[in-house]
Amino acid sequence: MNSRDEINLFYPYVPEEAGEEVAKTLRTRWIGQGPKVDIFEQKFAEMFNVKYPVSVNSGSAALETAFDLIGLKAGDEVISTPLTCSATNIPLLRMGVKIIWADINANNLCLNRTDVLSKITGKTKAIVNVHLGGIENTLGEMPVPVVADSCQALGVFSGDYVCCSFQAIKHITTGDGGMLIVNNEQEYKQAKFLRWFGIDREKKKEANWQAYRERDMTFDIEILGYKRQMTDIAATLGIVGLNHYKEVLEYRRKIFNLYKTKLSKIDGITIIDGDNNVCWLATILVERRDDFARVMFENKIDTNLVQIRNDLFNIFGGKRTELPVLNSIEDKYISLPLHMKVTEDDVDYISSIAQKGW
Repeated sequence: MNSRDEINLFYPYVPEEAGEEVAKTLRTRWIGQGPKVDIFEQKFAEMFNVKYPVSVNSGSAALETAFDLIGLKAGDEVISTPLTCSATNIPLLRMGVKIIWADINANNLCLNRTDVLSKITGKTKAIVNVHLGGIENTLGEMPVPVVADSCQALGVFSGDYVCCSFQAIKHITTGDGGMLIVNNEQEYKQAKFLRWFGIDREKKKEANWQAYRERDMTFDIEILGYKRQMTDIAATLGIVGLNHYKEVLEYRRKIFNLYKTKLSKIDGITIIDGDNNVCWLATILVERRDDFARVMFENKIDTNLVQIRNDLFNIFGGKRTELPVLNSIEDKYISLPLHMKVTEDDVDYISSIAQKGW
């Protein structure tokens, strides 16, 4: 081991002023879902030019709410990728949905359009398109709704339902949190009901939060909802984070492009990229991956497989699906450090270690 500090694979980015802003929120009446949640949604809509964003307490909750809005039920089929965080697909299992695994593209490791189309049947009710590592994956027109898992790709919004994450190590963080973006007012209202026990909070607000007035209830519950709401504490972090999003994106792209320039000169390494990449991961394909990882570790460089193919987990059946492209790169993909604390000097150092061989 050398004397250099370890270069971590991930590191949360919390702007300096975030603590002060959270402290202000903690001194108000509202620390659960309150006015800061509304402000965060408004600022998000303005920044990304979307009309119907609904904040929730995690990216997983955003996905689950999208699946609820589609109306998935036991026996339905959903086409998805096994190369993603297990949080993408676990909600489908809970709903009794049959997951149909589709293959990936060799260039961006995301769902392959041709394979998806070949697997659509009369039972197919949705497709989950993961913008893996921040790379936008375009599927084009599909005969069923497309749920875009943009939890690794804040700013990539192609899909009928778009799910974002503000988990600790994402582009911006609310500690944990998420956003679901829908395309019409009806589903927008329904998503808000689903995130809070089916209760219409706007009616409660109009009644000054009083549930009972002159022997009459001021609101009713008509759908079964959940407890998926964001808090004002989290929303305060999100508001601060949005103010830094462009800076974060610019920095990540600078570091990613430096990796791309340096690593492209090394035999045995291919960096994964796409036409639109918001650079959450710096993923490479590398020959003799175990040897490469060992050399990185010996030189205090943290690397890992951020995604484990889901079909190998027991809950998904524990069997390797016949997916030629995924199977061909399964022992080659690995991710390098990419976050706001990675410096240009760090990239130079990592590249120099790789240049020496493994």
